[in-house]
This record gives sequence, structure tokens and C-alpha cells, in this order.
Amino acid sequence: MPIEILMPALSPTMEEGTLAKWLVKEGDTVSSGDLLAEIETDKATMEFEAVDEGTIGKILIDAGTEGVKVNTAIAVLLEEGESADDIQETSSPAPSKEETKEETKEPAPAPKADDSDSAGASEAPAAPQNADGKRIFASPLARRIAADKGLDLSQIDGSGPHGRIVKADVENATDQPAKKSDVAEADAVGAPAATKPASVGQSADAVAKIYEGREFTEVKLDGMRKTIAARLTEAKQTVPHFYLRRDIRLDALLKFRSDLNKQLEARGVKLSVNDFIIKACALALQSVPAANAVWAGDRVLQLKPSDVAVAVAIEGGLFTPVLKDADMKSLSSLSAEMKDLASRARDRKLAPHEYQGGSFAISNLGMFGIDNFDAVINPPHGAILAVGAGVKKPVVGKDGELAIATVMSVTLSVDHRVIDGAMGADLLKHIVENLENPMVMLA
Repeated sequence: MPIEILMPALSPTMEEGTLAKWLVKEGDTVSSGDLLAEIETDKATMEFEAVDEGTIGKILIDAGTEGVKVNTAIAVLLEEGESADDIQETSSPAPSKEETKEETKEPAPAPKADDSDSAGASEAPAAPQNADGKRIFASPLARRIAADKGLDLSQIDGSGPHGRIVKADVENATDQPAKKSDVAEADAVGAPAATKPASVGQSADAVAKIYEGREFTEVKLDGMRKTIAARLTEAKQTVPHFYLRRDIRLDALLKFRSDLNKQLEARGVKLSVNDFIIKACALALQSVPAANAVWAGDRVLQLKPSDVAVAVAIEGGLFTPVLKDADMKSLSSLSAEMKDLASRARDRKLAPHEYQGGSFAISNLGMFGIDNFDAVINPPHGAILAVGAGVKKPVVGKDGELAIATVMSVTLSVDHRVIDGAMGADLLKHIVENLENPMVMLA
């Protein structure tokens, strides 16, 4: 039977997206892994791949359509032996998982003599049935692979539309597949809930009424701004923040950076102060491993690698790309990776795995002339470092003499559920020591 291609959830927070561009047209033949479309999520523009093989029978959603809900049918794929006459016109959204489960409880109708599966019987096994005599929906390719591997399709959970078993499900199946109850339990624990903007304060209509008669422009919220609003509201309402502040003398680091950049000039490498801050934080997390942790609802997860997220401002919002294993990488490697991530973040070309994860974040507003500020923790991170500008200030030296030094103010925002005060102070102490003695970071 024709297969509905559904709007995918390309990120944990995605509820709807924009179908930016079709990469195929009606009548095109596609295989598993072929690119079908470009979809704009709340964070990025991503390519969407086919999970089955067949012919594009009908495109249901035009390119450029905004606000397409996840699991809405966007196109119909025809299998071998099927034609456009087999497509039933529909404009309603695809059923939810709950509706799909209820639907599969009803006995499936017996296949007709000219059913598409019988058309391909010479190449694929007949449509299988489970122990209750109910039809198991699987693509012809999935049935062929299952037959070759000797797998029982009734023991395989389908990831295609309406629970349909596709090629990837069969290829990933083992001799002892997980029970459905186990999978459901894992999904309930591991799958983050869709994020909706919290309803806080007065309604939109009530606020607009206050400014009735005053000139204003109404700015529609895009997906990214809705997500930022929801996550920051969640963070300030549910995460018990506390703040630790320190001043850092940068003169030694600035001189060291200048010397390094002269030596690296031939390689086209130019290190920024932010590169040193990333390295300093990554090493500090290794020095205080208990602080390299995230809040996981009913437990704390302590990470072994130092995966550091860095806030990048883009038009209409921000990204926090994650530099994985930052403690193991050289300053030049961190610099190159950060430049690449920041560039693709501004073009909204980051994949979800590049901006999800990490245990610690850095938000640097020093380049905007901000002396100091308090950053909001990005759950489930345990802490975030707010970095201000380096400014020349009078300081008292070790011998009591008055001198001028370049001083940078930082604030560590900490989740008290994960990190206690003394531990947070120890973490910040190591960050300061790394930055005031930059040579140590190369040891």
C-alpha cells in the first residue's frame, strides 16, 4: 500500500517546521538514504532522508510551507506495482502515536487479489501475519531482508509510518530483539518532552490592550525564539541558581597569546582569548571531576570527557555548539573547530548532535563591552561561565605596590542541585589559575 512520508522530528524540541525545499519531484524513484527535502527546524535547516524505497507518488505539502506539524503527511511514496490511482486523497495530519496504537489493535483487512504485496510476490515473501492472524505491515525490501536473515518480523518493532517495518529496522534487528515494553520504558525515560512556551503573566491580548492607541509593531515569534523563551523560563523557574564571581588578571595571558600568534602566523592560525577560556574551563573540569556533571531528574550524571558548550549569537537568537573532548585538544584545534561551528551556527547549518550535550557552557559578552553579567544555566548543564571584557584597572601587587593591570570579571552560575558552593568555588579557582598561568595549559 502507498506509504505516507511524515514530517520528521529533527530535534528534541521540534513540534513543527518549515518545508523549505523539495529535493525530489513527483515520479522520482528514491531509495533508503536518498535526500528528499530541506526542513527548517527551530534551530537549523536540515536535510531529510528517505527511510524506504519507491516512487514519489504525490507531494502533499508545497515547498516554503511554514508551521507544518511533526507527523503530518508531506508526501506519498508508492511501492513496486502501485500507481497514483492507489493514493487516497488526504489533507488531515497523520495520527498520533496513541492513535496509531489504537488503530493497530483492530484486525487488518484481508489483502485484495491485486494488492501491491502480491504484485511483488516473485521478489518478496508474502505479507506476514503475527500469531493472532493480524497482518504485519512491512516494506517488500524489509520482508526480503528478513527472509534472508531468518528473522521473525513479528518480533521487530517498525519505525516507519504507523509502525511499518522498514529496511533499517530489519538490518538493526538482532536474534533477541528488545521487548516492546522495554522499548516503551526506554523511550519514556530517554525521550525529552516537546518544549512549549510557558504561559507566564498576562495574555497577549491583555498586554496588547494596555498599549491600545500607541504605535507599535507586532513581531511574530519564530521557532527558535519560542524555544529560547520556553527553555529560559524553565531554567529560571526550576534550576536553583547561585553565583560566584572572580576577577582574573589577563596580562600574562595576553603576552603569551601575542607570542604564540606570531609563531603561528605562518600557519594562518590566530588564537583568541576565548580559545584560552575554553581550554581553561575544560581543564578545570578535569581537575574537579565531580563538577563535570549534569542534572538528570532523579540523578546526577558525571561526565568523564570535558564537553564545553559556547554561546554563539545569531540573528534572532543563539546557539550553544559543543566542543567535545576540549581538554584533549590543542589551542589551535579548538580555535579552528570553534570558528567552523560558529560560522555554521550563523547559517543555521548545525546538526543536533553539534549543539546538544555538554556539561558546562561559556557565554562571553566581553567583545560587546560588558564588564560583568549573570548568565542563565542551559539545562541540563551544571554551570555556565559569564565572561566580561578585559579592562585596565588599578590593582595592588604582591608587595603592596599600586599597579595597572588588565582585569576580566567572570561570574559562574551554578546549579545547586549538581554542584555545592565549595565545589563551585574550587572549579572557579582552577579556571582562574589556568588563565593567569597560561603556560600551564600546554603542559
